[in-house]
Amino acid sequence: MSTESPARASLPGARPAGARDEGEAAQQVREMFGRIAPRYDFLNHLLSLELDRLWRRRVARRFRPILARADARVLDLCCGTGDLMLALGRRGQAAVFGSDFAHPMLVRAAEKLARSERGGASALTESDALQLPFSDRSFDLATVAFGFRNLANYARGLGEMYRILRPGGEVGILEFCEPRQGWLAALYRFYLRRVVPRLGGAISGNARAYSYLPSSVQQFPLPEELTGMMAQAGFADIQCELWTLGSVALHTARRP
Repeated sequence: MSTESPARASLPGARPAGARDEGEAAQQVREMFGRIAPRYDFLNHLLSLELDRLWRRRVARRFRPILARADARVLDLCCGTGDLMLALGRRGQAAVFGSDFAHPMLVRAAEKLARSERGGASALTESDALQLPFSDRSFDLATVAFGFRNLANYARGLGEMYRILRPGGEVGILEFCEPRQGWLAALYRFYLRRVVPRLGGAISGNARAYSYLPSSVQQFPLPEELTGMMAQAGFADIQCELWTLGSVALHTARRP
């Protein structure tokens, strides 16, 4: 267990610099993502060296049995500009919905969906992942890609995902994590903490948002800690896959 674990575990959720409580944290995150929306996709692809496309496709392949069902309903939380929604939609016949609380992100998601073969801009909902406007047990799959760590309360986020899933429904959480040891860990930390803030800030015009990114990754629960939180929320069959030399983790689980 890393020596950073107790500090990470003590945080209820994302805490941008200066946020005094969950309300301020959520507001700051919403405003940051609203401001960087115009350059968000470009920077995602650039800063991940295009690997973010691969990661989303792998998530979609992982849930192919559900996505192939015409009667299945899928919710992508913190959907941003809709990239994971599109990847999921290409894998089958399931109805894919998206939810995000940053309006400028949803505007761009709607534009992408309108251009896609399946359309589906009406499947977007502007809502907070900690208070979803959906009925209990209404989805077969809930996903979130690189948005879960931005929630102001991780336990509440997991509780909402559990609530909206039908029994037997599945969840997938794709998030960044830090490699633990060796030269790769040192290189990753240098890139994340030195290169990303400067490059992201220069291109987006919002240095604060891209300074928040490395701190949010550093503060986010370790993979084993998130596994424990998912178990406490009631999920079963929890698994964690580490990708790209341990820099990304996919957590999957099932509602009993």
